Amino acid sequence: MKYMLIMRATEESHAAFKNVDFYEVLEAMGRFNEEMIQAGVLVAAEGLDDAAEGVIVDYSSQPPVVTDGPYGETKELFGGYWIVDVASKEEAVAWAKRAPMAGPGSKCEIRRISSIDEFPQDNEWVRKERAWRETTGQL
Repeated sequence: MKYMLIMRATEESHAAFKNVDFYEVLEAMGRFNEEMIQAGVLVAAEGLDDAAEGVIVDYSSQPPVVTDGPYGETKELFGGYWIVDVASKEEAVAWAKRAPMAGPGSKCEIRRISSIDEFPQDNEWVRKERAWRETTGQL
């Protein structure tokens, strides 16, 4: 089963992070990622750019409204993620507990990634996606 470990942070945790040496962060994240690689569970991992550089597309109206970041009403921001392929949610939780994230406001949300096998296989779009995944080596 694949799970996404989502790094979430608040303004408080971002403020605390500004006092940490960036190379220390790289070292800690690098060691953690290497542990997951060696264990054979890491599928992908990425950090995200500052929210001030992003945009939100709001579909509440037509046409959708695009708002530049930062987002004043947001209490938590998604800062990056790992995708792990593990046997259970419990194993995903165990890896998340080891992540080098500490301090007030730092959180890791864990969400299972649905498999294409869970969708109706007679659906035209599911068949097209399956064919694309097979062509690109994802299945």
